[in-house]
Amino acid sequence: MNSEEFRSPLQFLSPVLGGSEAPEWLRPYETWWQREGQAISDSIDRAGTPWLRMFDRAGTRVDEILYSPEYWRMLKQGYQAGVLWRTHEQSSLLPAYSIIYVTAFHDPGLACPYTVSLSTLVPLLKYGGVEQKSKFLPHMLRRDGSCWQGATWMTEIKGGSDLGAGVETVARQEGNQWRLTGDKYFASNAGAELAVVSARPRGAPHNVRGLNLFLVSRYRENGEPNYFIRRLKDKIATRSVPTGEIEFRESQGWLLGKTEQGIYHILEVLNVSRVANSVGSVALAQRAMFDALAYAEQRVAFGKPILQHALLGRQFQDRLENLRAASALAWEAVKLLDLVWREEPPYSEQYYLFRLVAHLAKYWTAEFAAQTAKWTMEVYGGLGTLQEFRVERWLREAMILAIWEGTSHRQILDGLEVVERKNAHRLLFQHLARITHDPTLDAMEARVEGHLRLSQPEREASAEELFRDLASIAAKILAKRQNAYPTPTVK
Repeated sequence: MNSEEFRSPLQFLSPVLGGSEAPEWLRPYETWWQREGQAISDSIDRAGTPWLRMFDRAGTRVDEILYSPEYWRMLKQGYQAGVLWRTHEQSSLLPAYSIIYVTAFHDPGLACPYTVSLSTLVPLLKYGGVEQKSKFLPHMLRRDGSCWQGATWMTEIKGGSDLGAGVETVARQEGNQWRLTGDKYFASNAGAELAVVSARPRGAPHNVRGLNLFLVSRYRENGEPNYFIRRLKDKIATRSVPTGEIEFRESQGWLLGKTEQGIYHILEVLNVSRVANSVGSVALAQRAMFDALAYAEQRVAFGKPILQHALLGRQFQDRLENLRAASALAWEAVKLLDLVWREEPPYSEQYYLFRLVAHLAKYWTAEFAAQTAKWTMEVYGGLGTLQEFRVERWLREAMILAIWEGTSHRQILDGLEVVERKNAHRLLFQHLARITHDPTLDAMEARVEGHLRLSQPEREASAEELFRDLASIAAKILAKRQNAYPTPTVK
């Protein structure tokens, strides 16, 4: 084992891409990060969150977010590489997630704008009307880096897990448009030109069935702000993306999809981001492993490099095995999503298989990334706590991964729900059995069936151990053969 095999995210992705070489169009993007991007990212991380200018010199409310020019230069690279336009051109999500992986290896926070922009593009492609597509798609699909960015704003002050009770933003219909009034409390990529927003039409039930998904633009047709930014937030990490509080005040919006299917559209958006979270978690873990290895190869203690000491050497081997398993689980979620992302309700069995794998992957990879980043700090010892060596940054960045787009608790409960209601566990075991006949599968299936016979409170209270073991078994089996079915080509 040496650090060189972890230096390149594209090289590590090779098994995911069916053992083939990484697509040529991705190489310049990785090279740019190696030559220029990492230094820019480090500088922005040290400088902290961009700041908000609410009024111009004439006293007019503008809510302009101010960045350094280098931030824009860095941000445009992924849009030019095709995180949005390749999705539309190839009708595949694989290019976008590949770009997100390379990005997160160098700057996990910057993967967020790309992710929420993708999560805006997908429902626009699927559910947008002719007017909305002709109005907004040309802006989002520009290739020169000047494309419009997207955002996904669901969470309000009462929290994001219980959307039925927590969403108080109200939508009032006005002809073909809607007017939204309410506040979003944790709005990533504040300032985006387009956002998909959860809101409740007037008179709709005060539960998840009453929610709908709306498209909201940054500016009204007369050029005035269509939403306002109350403030930007200081966070533990992700300094390369502005997170703020958003105010809708009779804001113009467009309904996406059918009103009776709104909650499904919202969950589709969340699942696109959850899969990206899994991909970013693995990329962060790979980067932490690279930094740890590079240091352990040259740090000498007790007469030899610390990598050669038996205990630390064994830890590296174990981490490598777990990294490959986490990667297999995350990219299985990507490949399954790429097969079903065009589906609309009612969904196929394959979609419910994807849902379970996505919840397992989001849970497992986020926890693995945080533990790997923490361990890397320990490898560095006291130096790992110093900002100048960058290692502490990976732990800061990792802390958000278990929370964003649904905490680990939420993944467990949502995974349990799709098992209980859609028998997704049986689909998963059938899927894994096509890869290998592993005796642990039969025992695990018996555990799940026994768990389902418990009372509801008992099922929930004891779900974490079961969910953790199921994720672990699935990840290790998938790692034995990265491609459980023919992998679509990333062109």
